[in-house]
Amino acid sequence: MIPPGLLDTGAWFRMEEAASASAARRAAERLAEELVLPERRASALSIVVAEAAGNLAKHAREGVLLVRPVRTLDEAGVEIIAIDRGPGMADLAHSVGDGHSTTGTLGIGLGAIVRQAGWYDLHSVPGKGTVLAARVWPGEAPATWAAGLTRPLTGETVSGDAYGVKEIDGRRQLLMVDGLGHGGLAAAASAEAVRAFAETPLAPPAAVVETLHRRLSHTRGAALAVAELDGSAGVVRYAGLGNISGTVLAPSNRRGMVSLPGIAGHQRRQIRQYDYPLPPEAVVLLHSDGVVDRWDPAAYPGVLGHSPLVIAATVLRDAGTRHDDAGVLVGGLR
Repeated sequence: MIPPGLLDTGAWFRMEEAASASAARRAAERLAEELVLPERRASALSIVVAEAAGNLAKHAREGVLLVRPVRTLDEAGVEIIAIDRGPGMADLAHSVGDGHSTTGTLGIGLGAIVRQAGWYDLHSVPGKGTVLAARVWPGEAPATWAAGLTRPLTGETVSGDAYGVKEIDGRRQLLMVDGLGHGGLAAAASAEAVRAFAETPLAPPAAVVETLHRRLSHTRGAALAVAELDGSAGVVRYAGLGNISGTVLAPSNRRGMVSLPGIAGHQRRQIRQYDYPLPPEAVVLLHSDGVVDRWDPAAYPGVLGHSPLVIAATVLRDAGTRHDDAGVLVGGLR
C-alpha cells in the first residue's frame, strides 16, 4: 500500500532537446543512488529514463518527464511519467514491439522500457498525445490503487497543491489540498494538511476535515477535500471545504461531488459529508482549481481502464492551467 502522506514531488523536465534527456537520466541515477537501489535495478532505471526521455526529445510535441521516488512502508523505488501532445499511437501493441519506428530509428525504445521497468502503463490517443508511466523497484512492483500529480504555476519552484493517500483495514481515503495563494507559504499550509491527515486516526471524511481545519489555524489556510472509497458498500463518502472539485467517473457517466464554501484553518460555516454511488469500474477524481472541470473521459477511449497514475497525468496534461498551481488525485477500487 501507499503509506500515509505524500509521494515525493520529484522533478519535472521539459524535453526540448537532447541535453534535457541527459539531465533527466542523471537525475534518475542520483535518485537511484540516494535510494540505494540494487545495481541491476539502477541500470534498468537508467535505460528506462534514457529511452523515455529520448523518445520525447526526438518525436514529441510539448513533451515533459517527471522523475520522482515512490515508496511503500518497506521499500522505495523510482517512478517516471512521460507526457506529450504528439501525434499519438493508434496501435499500442504494435508500437511497443521492437523494430517499430515512425522516424526511421531502430524503434527499440518502448520495448526496452517494457522489459526493464518493474511496472508500466501506457495510453495514447491519436491527435492528443501519449502518457507513459513506469516504476523501477528493488524487487517485484507492488500494486497501487491511487496516484496523484502536482505542478507549480509557471515561474514558481514549489506547488501549493498537495495530496495524501492512506488505507487502513480496507478503508481507502484520499486528501486533495490547495494551500491559499502560491509559493512557499501555500506549500507550507498544504504540507501541514498532509501531515495532519497522516497522523489522524481513521474517521469519516467530515470528521477528518474538521480535524484538518483546526490543525491549519496557524497557516494561511487551504481548500481541501477528503474522499473515502468503500467498495463493500459501493459508495464514496466525501467532505470538502473550499474550491476542490471531486468527481466520480464511470465509463457511462460522471457525477460531481459537493464541496462547501470556506477556507480550512480560518473560515467555515459548516462541514457536511455526502455519499455517492461508486460502481466497481469507476474512479474518484479530486483536483484543485488549477485544473479546469470540463475534462471528459469520453474523449479518451479506454482511459478509465488504465492506472490511476495514467489517468491523473492525462487530466493534468489536458485540463491543467499554467497560471495556477495544479494538482490531480485519482483513486479506485481495483
